Amino acid sequence: MEQEVFETYESEVRSYCRAFPTVFTKAQGSILTDQDGKTYIDFFNGAGSLNYGHNPPAIKQRLIDYLESDGIIHALDMYTVAKGEFIETFQEKILKPRGFNYKLQFPGPTGTNAVEAALKLARKVTGRTNVLAFMGAFHGMTLGSLALSSDLSSRLGAGVPLGNVTFVPAPYQFGDEFALNYIRMILDDDHSGIDKPAAIVVETTQAEGGVYIFSNEFLRELESLAAKYGILLIVDDIQVGCSRTGNFLSFERAGIHPDMVCMSKSIGGYGLPFSLVLLKPELDIWSPGEHNGTFRGNQLSMIAAKGGVELTLDQDVEAGVMRRHQVVSDFMAAEIAPLSGDITVRGLGMIWGIDVQTSEASSAITRACFNKGLILERAGRDNGVVKIMPSLVIPEETLLEGLGIVRDCLATQLS
Repeated sequence: MEQEVFETYESEVRSYCRAFPTVFTKAQGSILTDQDGKTYIDFFNGAGSLNYGHNPPAIKQRLIDYLESDGIIHALDMYTVAKGEFIETFQEKILKPRGFNYKLQFPGPTGTNAVEAALKLARKVTGRTNVLAFMGAFHGMTLGSLALSSDLSSRLGAGVPLGNVTFVPAPYQFGDEFALNYIRMILDDDHSGIDKPAAIVVETTQAEGGVYIFSNEFLRELESLAAKYGILLIVDDIQVGCSRTGNFLSFERAGIHPDMVCMSKSIGGYGLPFSLVLLKPELDIWSPGEHNGTFRGNQLSMIAAKGGVELTLDQDVEAGVMRRHQVVSDFMAAEIAPLSGDITVRGLGMIWGIDVQTSEASSAITRACFNKGLILERAGRDNGVVKIMPSLVIPEETLLEGLGIVRDCLATQLS
């Protein structure tokens, strides 16, 4: 297959293929193979959609068996065995053991659909329109989600004004207390000029924003502040949930109970399109069909999602993430950080960022890594952060091999 086919007939909006200019044919675990037989270690991980790697055998067999049984594929929001089994599994094995009482809403198939549904419900529940979001946030590319996202280049693509959102400083910019006091000032000062919001939307770790971890203390204070002022707290767990930062639900480490949680990406188990909104039962004031979508409740995704939950528990993926976290942390301290005083390393669990400050530097590094057989992307301001996001079950030797490529390419760039 020639790349010319894509370059001639596919829209110019394509992006990742420009960073990884080859034609891929197959993938297994943490290894991608192109049509020339060259293999690549995957530190991109489907933008966080493949926490269990490519084609995990246990989940693949479930999908094959379901297809061969003529199981229903498209069902809108009708009752099916596949959906019922996923709901039971998620409630009994994830939510209840952790002390969470949430109902499940199945919006459209992608993360931005979950965010849009949560925004609409928050505004319906409170009767207010404004929402608070943090500088550095990314929540999706449809208009409501995009209004919550601070990246200028993404926002310019909307083509219309993006409103009903007030951005506040992220805690890493001026400190936790500054960010909290800024929000308090907005809410208390009758001359702030900012309408009381329906919700505060937060990523516990800003991924696309450059891999910034919000502290447990900050998240607890944010929950208390939201409750005090009657504002709903919505956690966007689309990229950093499903054990990516250690716990299955990323906010468990802080001991908080958000009003709503948005999930997608790896909740689909196999890289299949799936999203969820978890909501406290008292917020479920929807009228039937008031929010819907043709592809909500994809049945294959339900099968894979149930398999992903069970794989998480059977293999104790959460503990495995923290073991690998230590491997990466030790490598960063010994091999990456000493390369230059101008770089900064940040990470938690299996998401890490190496801040090299400029797009030129990060682009050169990721391009060199690709040429050496490693796929990884960039994030943050000016795309100046090299982002490391492997499978959660990547073999340690493969993890170290990929980290070694990053080190070598960094050293060459910085020399």
